[in-house]
Amino acid sequence: MDGSLFIQGIIIGLTLAVPVGPISLLCIQRSVADGRLHGIVSGTGVASADSFYAAISFLGLTIISGLIIAQQYLFRFFAGIALIFIGVRVFVSVPTGAGAQIGHETYLKDYLSMAAIAVANPLTLLFFVVIVPGFGIVIHGNSVLSAMEFVAGVFFGSVVWWILLCGSVGTVRTRISEENLGLINRVSGILISCFGAGMLILLAITMGIVV
Repeated sequence: MDGSLFIQGIIIGLTLAVPVGPISLLCIQRSVADGRLHGIVSGTGVASADSFYAAISFLGLTIISGLIIAQQYLFRFFAGIALIFIGVRVFVSVPTGAGAQIGHETYLKDYLSMAAIAVANPLTLLFFVVIVPGFGIVIHGNSVLSAMEFVAGVFFGSVVWWILLCGSVGTVRTRISEENLGLINRVSGILISCFGAGMLILLAITMGIVV
């Protein structure tokens, strides 16, 4: 066993999770609107998707990775559409106080929705294929045990970040007024939709549809 693989996995997991993007904004918005646990569960879905791509890359599953990369335009298209749709829903959602008894999304739906959005971004796979070797990690021809150590590290590092981020946001949730919650929803909705629209525009440029 090589414990350093677990540590390297943690570093990679944090590297993927920390940058602020549409996924981070959505997890933060869920933490504010529904509570820290909803945000953490959503983040765990993202961590699962990152771990999935880590396993594919580390084990050298070229058939699966090749298929995903070959269909990356389709994945990116659906991811962009999903982000726009989610952004609009967040924008028009009616905020309620932290103590209000309302029906939130189930934790399972939180998890699955974020996992699906994260998996639909094949750029994560490209990150593992292109960037990860720069960390000195050889990601082909390794044993299943080594892969389990590395993937576990990726998952752990990512989950720790989401616990810290969403837990911190959820802590101050009770001190945010409904008016400010509405502002947060509108700003988050606009930004998430803009990320989705930007993804579609970049996709169109890449495909030569827009010059």
